[in-house]
Amino acid sequence: MKHKDGKPINQPNKSRAVTFAVTLIALCGLSFYLGGIFCSGKDAVVANTIKNTLDTPKQTSGSLVMRPISFPECSLDYQDYTPCTDPKRWRKYGTFRLTLLERHCPPIFERKECLVPPPDGYKPPIRWPKSRDECWYRNVPYDWINKQKSNQHWLIKEGEKFLFPGGGTMFPNGVGEYVDMMQELIPEMKDGTVRTAIDTGCGVASWGGDLLDRGILTVSLAPRDNHEAQVQFALERGIPAILGVISTQRLPFPSNSFDMAHCSRCLIPWTEFGGIYLMEIHRILRPGGFWVLSGPPVNYEHRWRGWNTTVAEQKTDYENLQNLLTSMCFTLYNKKDDIAVWQKAKDNSCYEKLPKETYPPKCDDSLEPDSGWYTPLRACFVLPDPKYTKSVLTYMPKWPERLHASPERITTAHGASTSGSISTFHHDDGKWKKRIQHYKKLLPELGTEKIRNVMDMNTVYGAFAAALINDPLWVMNVVSSYGPNTLPVVYDRGLIGTFHDWCEAFSTYPRTYDLLHLDGFFTAENHRCEMKYVLLEMDRILRPGGHAIIRESSYFVDAVATVGKGMRWICRKEKTEYGVDKEKVLICQKKLWHSSNTGSR
Repeated sequence: MKHKDGKPINQPNKSRAVTFAVTLIALCGLSFYLGGIFCSGKDAVVANTIKNTLDTPKQTSGSLVMRPISFPECSLDYQDYTPCTDPKRWRKYGTFRLTLLERHCPPIFERKECLVPPPDGYKPPIRWPKSRDECWYRNVPYDWINKQKSNQHWLIKEGEKFLFPGGGTMFPNGVGEYVDMMQELIPEMKDGTVRTAIDTGCGVASWGGDLLDRGILTVSLAPRDNHEAQVQFALERGIPAILGVISTQRLPFPSNSFDMAHCSRCLIPWTEFGGIYLMEIHRILRPGGFWVLSGPPVNYEHRWRGWNTTVAEQKTDYENLQNLLTSMCFTLYNKKDDIAVWQKAKDNSCYEKLPKETYPPKCDDSLEPDSGWYTPLRACFVLPDPKYTKSVLTYMPKWPERLHASPERITTAHGASTSGSISTFHHDDGKWKKRIQHYKKLLPELGTEKIRNVMDMNTVYGAFAAALINDPLWVMNVVSSYGPNTLPVVYDRGLIGTFHDWCEAFSTYPRTYDLLHLDGFFTAENHRCEMKYVLLEMDRILRPGGHAIIRESSYFVDAVATVGKGMRWICRKEKTEYGVDKEKVLICQKKLWHSSNTGSR
């Protein structure tokens, strides 16, 4: 069709109109759909907001209000649950250098939110000092270690109890006789010079238990392995102990801590992997300190037949050990029968004479000597800081004067001047003496045989432990791995402790402490560590009938009590010794209950 002038006329395109109509309908439908999503999404956001408002603690009248909560029981197969050294997780890690026995904590989505039950038939522990010699079988119901080690007199099962005759692989005639001989070789064990010790591969901690009567405080160290609950036996007896292994990570202690280290046939391959395990002993041993070894290859001339080896092999092993120790400036201090004693150099004169190309090499400045929390072992040995001449063992005040003497390393803790640091140190001592007097009024069991194993969960200088030094208890002083490094001061005082991060589980078995003490922890760490998990961990390691003293700001104390109630604790709020409103003391007791749960959780 054409216009009258002959030009063609454009007709409407029917197909284009149909396409336009379909597109319009589709757009309307899409708009409706998106509107529905938006509305439903908005409803979901509103719902989540309401839920979070209900779940999140509120601030009311100046305090944190926690929604009431009740924790279920874990199943009975969790009665000895150690979250960061859990055998159920070992298959995820390699066996090389026993890395599977190191700390491997579960991710947050695998954490248990249940109460760890005691074993069937659990009873309140036997009290100190009787507990050093016996414990209830049902509290630590392990038969493997009894069957395998009874011939060496580690322990004997008799009726409802385990008895500890004080034997060991290298001292079947009793630990007392063994330590008597050791004191002949190391006179410094008698006069207060030697105060702190570490026992690697401790068995049931008979060596550490015997030393308590001799004024020496020992950290007994052992992994959770096929020897079944060595550390749990130690703590059940009332002897200081912690789960740990020298593998690929440094031990959780600062440098120059222990006056003495001990290995009684502990099966640590000291000369393997370039001697890296012995380098770690060198790091944590104080200048002038002693390393004691009994068992292979010491006294190989008379013992090799019982070691399934040859005299030539054992001679080579001993010579390699001696050469390694010499290369790190250890000197053979004394030796008799099955016991050999080496002493770490007292100053740096020996280290300065070592050739630059010697092995093992000296560590450079790239790694902090005191770093002991998830710090990899390195094939080098740490040189003591030459400015700390008074931290050498033979130059330190003897015990008990050492407890209240101002430690030389106090100045490094906060970077203050010497006079300011010493003043702060003594002020802290006086403050805690007054606080302990008040605590004993609030908790009369403190200072009696009812409380033996104590942990100060966030100490500074160890003043809490120092104020309790005359009571029949011992204190594990815990210093935050994220806070100022004051743990060297704790060891310089003649006390013991460890680094730890309370966002994770502690390296111990359940039901191992009678008293846990916290001072302002949630005020300082609530931004990192969730309150619920910290308190559940406290419940795990606290003995039934045990207590917690939680000193906290008034803002947090009610919320802590609410969570405590959900764990079946009985808590009461008390005033501090100063009677101020901004800070309160919460006294809590964990009740003894028996499991009604047989399923897994």
